[in-house]
Amino acid sequence: MVQGATSPLTLADEPLLRRGIALYRAGEFFECHEVLEELWTPMRGPHRLFLQALIHFAVAFYHLRRDNRLGAERQLRKGLRKIKPYLPVYAGVDTGTLYEEGKLCLEQILAGGKPAPPSM
Repeated sequence: MVQGATSPLTLADEPLLRRGIALYRAGEFFECHEVLEELWTPMRGPHRLFLQALIHFAVAFYHLRRDNRLGAERQLRKGLRKIKPYLPVYAGVDTGTLYEEGKLCLEQILAGGKPAPPSM
């Protein structure tokens, strides 16, 4: 994690996390993945799995946009599984809503739909 001049930043204050979430909300899923992966790669400890879950959500909707339904389904399943320990809120992210909306998205994908991504 990036550290400030006098004290470490919390994950919620991490500029790369905020940038990744902003990109996700803008529908820039590939770019979101790239930014979050930059933060995730050197990360150790409990934040690592949380970041990986967010990356799975972004990649799922990148795949869905490209009509790769199987890729979207697999990534969304991974994201849902990994985000569960971080419910209901973690690092300023409403993981409870992300999880519940993600489950609905998965159901819609399995039914042949192309849902909007869950809130992050």
